[in-house]
Amino acid sequence: MAKLYFSYAAMNAGKSTILLQAAHNYRERGMDVLLLTSELYGGTKDGHISSRIGISAEAVLYSRDVDLFALVQAAMDRGRLDAVFVDEAQFLTKEQVWQLARVSDHLRVPVLAFGLRTDFRGELFEGSAALLAIADNLREIRTICDCGSKATMVVRLGPDGKALTEGDQVSIEKTTYISLCRRHWEERMGRFPVA
Repeated sequence: MAKLYFSYAAMNAGKSTILLQAAHNYRERGMDVLLLTSELYGGTKDGHISSRIGISAEAVLYSRDVDLFALVQAAMDRGRLDAVFVDEAQFLTKEQVWQLARVSDHLRVPVLAFGLRTDFRGELFEGSAALLAIADNLREIRTICDCGSKATMVVRLGPDGKALTEGDQVSIEKTTYISLCRRHWEERMGRFPVA
């Protein structure tokens, strides 16, 4: 039975690298995959999923108004499809997450979604909240804070190097993010005094 998987992490944990490796493994075994990525990420017009370590693959861009069930069904009408990989899954709408669940349930194609759990304010993204609620399998990809603890939060830095506490949830501008443990995130955000 096909399932909906959600792998989540803070920034710079290697989510895209893992996605690209998994897609490569499918292709190496003669299977056909569809790679999707959000048009919100980087504001690119062409679809690519790339990793900081230098690997990349072509992908289909999705926007918030695209019916992903229909998109996958159309791809299946053109030929075999063994898996769907979704990068930047935090940018999915709640309805798109349900569409992907229907891909696994009714089209019987596994969907592997990768994304952030929370934004720089510590709040869930819409897509991540829906995936955490209905995905069949959840997997945390770990990265570490400067202190060596598990990083679960992310800070968005302003031009002055200070943590931003306000702003749009999605910023397509060139921005610096740092992954931190919850304790250091609270300190950087000014929510708890440094001891």
